[in-house]
Amino acid sequence: MTFSAKLQHRAILLSKRAGGPALINTLLQVMRISLLCYIILFSTAGLLLAAPVKAQNAGTERVSFGISGQGLESALQLLQKQTPYVYYYRKADVKNIEVAAMPEKDRSVAETLSLLLQNTFLTFRQVGETIFIERAAGQVPYEISGRVVDPHHEPIPFATVTISRTTDNKAAQVSQTDTGGRFKLEVTDPGSYLLRITAVGMDSLSVAVELAGNRIVSLPDLVLAETTKSLKEVSVTAKKPAIEEKIDRTIVNVNSMISSTGSNALDVLSQSPGVLVDGNGNISFKGKPGVLVLIDGKPTYLSGDALTAYLKSLPASSLDQIELMDNPPAKYDAEGNAGVINIKTKKSRSAGLNGQVSASYGQATYGQTSENLALNYHEGKVNLFANAGYGANENYRILDLGRDYFDAAGNLLSLFRQTQVIRSQTNNSNIKLGMDYAASARTTWGFVLTNVHSSTTQSNPSTDNLFNGSGALDSTIIAENSGKSYFTNTGLNVNYSHRFDSTGKALTFDLDYIRYHANSDQSFLNTTYLPGGVQTSNQLLTDNLPVGIHIYSAKTDFTQPLANKGKIEAGLKSSYVSTGNAANYFDVAGGVSTPDENFSNNFLYKENINAAYLNYDQPFRHFELEAGLRAENTNAFGHQLGNTTHADSSFERHYTNLFPTAFFAYHLDSAGVQQLVLSYGRRINRPYYQALNPFILLSDKFTYSEGNPYLQPQFADNYKLAYNFKSLLSFAVFYNHISNLQNEVIRTEGNIFIDGTGNIGTADFEGISATLSWSPTRWWDLNIYGQIGHNSFKGQLFDTYLNQSSTSEQFNMTSQFGLGNGWSAELSGYYVTRFANGQSVINPFGQLNGGLQKKILHDKGTLRLSGRDLLHTYVADGITNFIPNTTATFRNRFNSQVFTLGFSYSFGAAHNTDKKRETGAASEAGRIEN
Repeated sequence: MTFSAKLQHRAILLSKRAGGPALINTLLQVMRISLLCYIILFSTAGLLLAAPVKAQNAGTERVSFGISGQGLESALQLLQKQTPYVYYYRKADVKNIEVAAMPEKDRSVAETLSLLLQNTFLTFRQVGETIFIERAAGQVPYEISGRVVDPHHEPIPFATVTISRTTDNKAAQVSQTDTGGRFKLEVTDPGSYLLRITAVGMDSLSVAVELAGNRIVSLPDLVLAETTKSLKEVSVTAKKPAIEEKIDRTIVNVNSMISSTGSNALDVLSQSPGVLVDGNGNISFKGKPGVLVLIDGKPTYLSGDALTAYLKSLPASSLDQIELMDNPPAKYDAEGNAGVINIKTKKSRSAGLNGQVSASYGQATYGQTSENLALNYHEGKVNLFANAGYGANENYRILDLGRDYFDAAGNLLSLFRQTQVIRSQTNNSNIKLGMDYAASARTTWGFVLTNVHSSTTQSNPSTDNLFNGSGALDSTIIAENSGKSYFTNTGLNVNYSHRFDSTGKALTFDLDYIRYHANSDQSFLNTTYLPGGVQTSNQLLTDNLPVGIHIYSAKTDFTQPLANKGKIEAGLKSSYVSTGNAANYFDVAGGVSTPDENFSNNFLYKENINAAYLNYDQPFRHFELEAGLRAENTNAFGHQLGNTTHADSSFERHYTNLFPTAFFAYHLDSAGVQQLVLSYGRRINRPYYQALNPFILLSDKFTYSEGNPYLQPQFADNYKLAYNFKSLLSFAVFYNHISNLQNEVIRTEGNIFIDGTGNIGTADFEGISATLSWSPTRWWDLNIYGQIGHNSFKGQLFDTYLNQSSTSEQFNMTSQFGLGNGWSAELSGYYVTRFANGQSVINPFGQLNGGLQKKILHDKGTLRLSGRDLLHTYVADGITNFIPNTTATFRNRFNSQVFTLGFSYSFGAAHNTDKKRETGAASEAGRIEN
């Protein structure tokens, strides 16, 4: 790992080493070697084809050959073993074609091939020692396409579709529906056929199809009814892969993870490739903060500790998929330079009442509990659902700060050493209520009501020691700081969806309202002592910090299918945000509170964003193209109310930006096993609403936080080239450039540190990553993500020029074991090497997690014992650079080692995946800081 940094004092970092150019040179060298190999390969092939050979004749060459009930692909492989020829064919052409039984008999190779290929659209030809199996010239097969749906017209993925000739009941082709329930079959000859559709948990369906003059046959929606039979023994031997790579996202299939039942959404998220969840619950994606987290495309309304508590309250058994998008398509808001994480939950469409109840107790330094209840009731056209969760936890953190101050000549002036013990007790509750009403087979109305409440009591006493330039103690300050805070988020969504026909043509509409209210009361009592223990001063300061935010949003989306599985998507969105932030500070002396106008303030902010997008997606024979353009118009108004020490001021901004996205996927083989994907996208990060608040928030006597009403949005351009081999292996090369970078900035006024956010210049991220999703055995699933990246930060920072960079590595691993008899186990962890982040350099950190679970009560109940940070290695240490005449260090220790015992129980009908709705206030709600 390498670093380059301009240090203010002492040689703390390693000397500069060219990490980026070395990476580029290595890649170029590999490309040169690969190019040379390809030249040699094709030259050799050309010489071999051009060389005169004495070829065998398939018309005279004899073979004793016979089959019984094999498919065409297997028959060709068997024939190849018995003849001197090499056979070339597209797997897609021969896959799932059954051939009639052939008694073993001595025939010519040509006669044998003619019998195998009869009643298919294939023929053969011989070139030297090679036999090509290909479509017959001018042969246009019949194409039968359709969609398989349930009684509520929701698509059924992975249903088996078989088409057979009615004359001999032989299957002409077998296929599976895609995730949208669609299928397409090809048959050569006209005549009468029978289409049979089967799916797990559904009754089978048979449909007669007559193929005559029309070569394109589009069937209406094929509806499968839910089975009413009770199966005593069902053995499922195939499952969806845990990780899937798509053209624009990585998908984590939660049900395919052995130990997903009994865990929670945060656990699953922390095991997803490229995702890191630190000890504070902060989520980063592929080394970058600023990721937008959605639940079913809807806002979480939360960030920080509150988001962590909410995700912990969602049981993993209620999740369907996690979509990881470092470059989301144009239909998603452009907010979030690190991309979007969309957590999709399940709904049940089974008739009657079903649900799940779960509870857990965890022991760290202090205890913590979590309880959750999920209910679903479906009857006729109405589907009702409800989720409620409660959690209580007590945390602590030990924070050590060190600050050294120098004069212009570099002479030490003074030292500051602080130790804080931060202890907090938090209670979280959340509730979600909703209903879907199927007004018709194609039209659905729905609403969702959410409420999240959190209250925290915190004490953070500290001991501050001040030393002079000679290292002698000047004074000691004992601070007794404490506070109480709470926040409440309430959201209401009304949605409408209409499907015009069975092709996928659809219109959706969403209205959202979100109300966020928070309040905080703090007390800062500082007592100063001389080295001999003599008290010299006593100061008490209190504050009251109310916050109110209202978000209104409306959006509509339209989907128009095109021929050959293509589609066009378009949409409009408009949002309006109104915020009010007040800071009321008081000096307390003799029991009397006097307003402190130097710190007190009141800030009002309003923002309107209007957006429109157009997205085009079209697969071709060997490649797929997806391109989109999103336009967002922003109108912002800020008003700082004046008082006796601050003048009244205001500002307004208006800007319009375009956000293009493009994805190009090329299949390197006909079966789509190997794929190259090239993508580009432009993103924006607007400031958090509270970060625009210009007044000061106190952490203690020597550390302040200050907002910046002049913050401008930052923009990111993201480029990536990826190679995917099935869902097994993926390699990627990426480059991200951020302009007008918003980053934490720290400055000093005397011996006071002031922390804020500023636009400090540019940031660049480049690197390579690899993902492996492998099952070495039937009982072992292994998922590994690795990344090597180089980042650099450059720009003006107050009176100093910021120029800092690093090369670092990131590693995620999840290993899951099926132990039999309902037992399973898991071992996971991550490690990140030292890296730069703006002014700061963060030391290495990581953790190892483990779990053991047992399914009980006929697999409806689950007991789970898990341990997080088993080796107690998670830390958050580092240094802060580029502060004139100052060096600073920080050291954090958490109660991150937690052992948890949990129980969950599912009752009623089994869950099935239902529709996922995307509402309109995601990016706005994601900019609320808690």
